[in-house]
Amino acid sequence: MQPVEKTLEQSTILLSQSETTVQAAIAAVESESPSLSEKIEMLLAIATDLQQKPKSSQQLEAAIALYNKAIELSEETYPLFKARALAGKGTALRTIPSESAELLLSAKQAYESALPILQELASPKEVAEVEMNLGLVLQALVPFNQAKMQDAVQAYKRSLRVFNGLTHPQEYAILQNNLAIAYLSFSLAPEKEEMRQALAVQSLKEALQWITLKDHPNEYAMLQNNLANTLQYLPSTHPLENNLKALAAYDEALKVRTLQDTPLEYASTIANKANLLYNLPDDVEHPEVGNRQNLLQAKTYYQEALHLFSQYGELARGEIVASALTELEKELAAWKDGKTNH
Repeated sequence: MQPVEKTLEQSTILLSQSETTVQAAIAAVESESPSLSEKIEMLLAIATDLQQKPKSSQQLEAAIALYNKAIELSEETYPLFKARALAGKGTALRTIPSESAELLLSAKQAYESALPILQELASPKEVAEVEMNLGLVLQALVPFNQAKMQDAVQAYKRSLRVFNGLTHPQEYAILQNNLAIAYLSFSLAPEKEEMRQALAVQSLKEALQWITLKDHPNEYAMLQNNLANTLQYLPSTHPLENNLKALAAYDEALKVRTLQDTPLEYASTIANKANLLYNLPDDVEHPEVGNRQNLLQAKTYYQEALHLFSQYGELARGEIVASALTELEKELAAWKDGKTNH
């Protein structure tokens, strides 16, 4: 029971610290010493600091309270400060975990209120950042039927006018990755299914032209993993060729996604790789020999991924892997009994 008590204690401390921070900031801006612009800048700085790598939703709620105070003080006198506070508030709102669309809709409203002001008074980069965040919110609202995926795609494309691969490779990679996910979610007629997946592959490959393992390892691994996922399920007259390319991409992702450094990302990638090995012949030159060795390797990956998902409380993902593992074990049993055609 000791770890549970410790967690509760830490949550209480974080909540107390957040409340104290907000109270101190409000008290400071209500004093007469700083100028109004200095007060607003201080609120924005503290709020931004609170939402950098937040340890709890209370910190994000505290940031929102400070952004609201900055918006109140800015009003018509300092429109740029007001827009920046709105944009910051939008990001805090979309970051708070929630099972409903309410916070996302509030974030969308905040971004859309900030954009016209920023377009007039701020730098193109600042506008592009808000467009990118608006795209994320719109994409998250699609499952709630509160936005259209095409609108998210348009927001990402507006952001790409500024965030190109040469000057902003990390932002470019994230945008292209988000576009790929958006393309894959489009509902198209069966004869157009190949087009949406081809668009996703194109976006991921374009991002990888500017992202390297050495300079941007996390983005590199993300792109390689998602490229492999897309290639694995891409309708094609050359499925074996696509699967081999996907296998190489998974191996590239695993150069970064290690058990020691990123266990959940590692588990996700080895589970995806196991899915591919399940259907890949041991000898691509002689597929008639079967794939028993690849099935055994896939079993090892599934077992390791299942252990990690269980360890970190990712129960839904664990159930998916457990189901795949059950089917694979049936396949191996058929090999053992000599009942398979492989």
